Amino acid sequence: MNFNLVLLMPEIALTSAAGLAILVDAFSPRGLSRRFLLWIAGGGIAISAALALRLLGTNTSAFNGAIAVDDYAVFFKLLFLAATLLVLLAADTFMEETRHRAEFVGLLLLATTGLMLLAAAMDLITLYISIEISSLSIAFLSAWDKRGLRSTEAGLKYFLLSAMSSAVLLYGMALLYGLTGHTRLDLIATQIGQGPNAALFLALAMLLAGFGFKVSAVPFQMWTPDVYEGAPLPITAFLSVASKAAGFAATVRVLQIALPTSQTDWTVLVAALAAATMTVGNIVALVQTNMKRMLAYSSIAQAGYVLVGVAAASQLGVSAVMFYLLAYTATNLAAFIACIAIFNLTDSEQIGDLRGLRWRSPWLAFALAVSLLSLAGLPPFVGFFAKLYVFWAAADRGLLWLVLVGVVNSAVSLYYYAQVIHDMYITGIGGGEPGVGDPVTTLGPRRPSPGLSTALTLAVIGVLVFGVLSGFFFGIGDVAARTVAR
Repeated sequence: MNFNLVLLMPEIALTSAAGLAILVDAFSPRGLSRRFLLWIAGGGIAISAALALRLLGTNTSAFNGAIAVDDYAVFFKLLFLAATLLVLLAADTFMEETRHRAEFVGLLLLATTGLMLLAAAMDLITLYISIEISSLSIAFLSAWDKRGLRSTEAGLKYFLLSAMSSAVLLYGMALLYGLTGHTRLDLIATQIGQGPNAALFLALAMLLAGFGFKVSAVPFQMWTPDVYEGAPLPITAFLSVASKAAGFAATVRVLQIALPTSQTDWTVLVAALAAATMTVGNIVALVQTNMKRMLAYSSIAQAGYVLVGVAAASQLGVSAVMFYLLAYTATNLAAFIACIAIFNLTDSEQIGDLRGLRWRSPWLAFALAVSLLSLAGLPPFVGFFAKLYVFWAAADRGLLWLVLVGVVNSAVSLYYYAQVIHDMYITGIGGGEPGVGDPVTTLGPRRPSPGLSTALTLAVIGVLVFGVLSGFFFGIGDVAARTVAR
């Protein structure tokens, strides 16, 4: 048995940073300052990332095969750490205003630890425990403003629906264990025979339902708009990228490693989920007037595009999924961080209140416009190349109908993204400066904090650089995909 703790040092370092932040704050007479907490968290993230990078090229397992240590896991660990760092920087003002900032930092780091373990899980029990670690932390963070009705509702909805989805997932795991006598993914694959099996199909359906909640796939997306709207914006940003990416990382690993012989069944199910998720997300987003809810339904639609790559069921499909999640993380973080800065200025979440933003803050308007155009899939931004790769992978496997559905949905999404850009850059007939009384004209000279500005700049740079160098970053994902693709 391999119980080498060195292979888990990235997670141990991040957990230690979370514990250090909470303990030092508890014994500090006046509590730790926001700046000092950011240094502790940033140091923990940097050490964890350095330790993860040292594991590149390693293809082994720890704890008797329960944890995989491969390039696929390292890729997602680095992605989660980068997302967490940007969210912490963007939460600069939020941390200044909250009383329990050490607990906020600690829970965010613990949630990230759970997601890192989830991406590396090679055992059903490890996978379930990792989901619970991250879900409980996110539920507490969603309900952070306990005196606010919306935040309390968001935390309660996430907790209850997460518990229900976990139960469904656990039933699927129990069925899979009953059929094979194993919980390790690679051993499950050796015990599953060929041919139709009703119990196996039921287990597969339950697993996809559990993972569907995690990635906000239709019809398991009912929690997404309410939680996104009610949770504090930094938590919504984290939930929209890191949690979703971890769900896809686990889904791909389970399907590719444990269920290769059932590929025909799960390809059909995932393709149907992809088509439904894209269509419902984009159609409902068309009628939204609240920016957070619009981005929530946009996030649902984006999950549908990622599912196209999962349905391809090939190494090219896995590589496309990994690149899409990289692109989506940079793009969606840029959108949400820009919204954090804009909402700090306008105190409003309504799309109509963004009109004339280019006059008030040209940089914020530009950053939000770039992120929305990338989400729509327009070149030369990274979102265009991400969709190109997943559609290419699906077409390569003969799923031309799914590619057509994806292209049509991308065209539909352009309408509501363009509407936001129209409100920011064109006010009234023929443009012109905003009128007296518009939110952007009635505000003081408050500017985004240095941390928030840094996070937004880095995210926008990511959207541009990942697009220009898409071939290079897709190649990195392709190398990592070889450790799981069958």
